Amino acid sequence: MSEKARLLYASPNGDRWFLVRPAAGGAVVRHHANQPSGGNIEELDVGVFLTRGPLGPEHQELLRLIGTLTETR
Repeated sequence: MSEKARLLYASPNGDRWFLVRPAAGGAVVRHHANQPSGGNIEELDVGVFLTRGPLGPEHQELLRLIGTLTETR
């Protein structure tokens, strides 16, 4: 199985957040910082991501996505 990633949010300043399911399983949020900030990539456990810092649009989008899991089709 290969890694799967879904863009959660792209900020106006160029930062991007992805929900990622690595080939080994589980789920993480991968943050790609914009180039002026160094372009670093950081991976956080979903729970850590949701409890870290102020609730930004990237957090809101992940919560919205999680909420869709309970919707009926």
